[in-house]
Amino acid sequence: MARKVLIVDDKANVRVLVADYLRAEGYEVISAENGKVALRRARQEKPDLILLDIMMPEMDGYEFVRIYRAESSTPIILLTAKLEELDKVVGLELGADDYVTKPFGMRELVARIRAVMRRVSPGEADNLAGKVLRAADVMLDQNSHTVKVANEPVSLTPSEYDLLAILMATPGRVYTRINLLERTQGVAFEGVERTIDVHIHNLRQKIEPNPSKPVYIETVPSVGYRFSAE
Repeated sequence: MARKVLIVDDKANVRVLVADYLRAEGYEVISAENGKVALRRARQEKPDLILLDIMMPEMDGYEFVRIYRAESSTPIILLTAKLEELDKVVGLELGADDYVTKPFGMRELVARIRAVMRRVSPGEADNLAGKVLRAADVMLDQNSHTVKVANEPVSLTPSEYDLLAILMATPGRVYTRINLLERTQGVAFEGVERTIDVHIHNLRQKIEPNPSKPVYIETVPSVGYRFSAE
């Protein structure tokens, strides 16, 4: 069954160009010209992934992520013409999974889509499907794709879930940011190591007793991150 992608962009030529290419790659495509229309279409159509422009009339991409992320963990890739690092970080902090800077090549876009899709496909992430990972009060169940902390369910985005699964699979092992990008995306695109920092920050907000003093996901200065089971 074809994966369904929702393209959200106020420029009709961008929607048509991307839609034609993705259809040729075997995806089912739906589209919306702004965040308000996208919310309606996403709720009705239940896409597998959303490509989302940031600067749009009616409702911009940031507001869409803010609202929709509270309802769904569907992967979101930002399509941004902005070059400032802060703009990208804001989108990631709100719950987006990745971003592509305009102008982008179609091959890169499809590679990003496939990488993010792998994170939510059973059996494709680190061959951990079927395993239940436990450490301290944290439990990650690959069968049901769920996470609990102190026996309470925690809702994670696909990127957050994938990072946690990788870290919990080998407690104590230190991963560099490049390691984590390659493990989650298959390749470290355009030096977006900052993406990992933002996802780790969001993950800590959800699983740590005190996010400002993390006890599960530890920072190894000048190196990267590791999961502590102590």
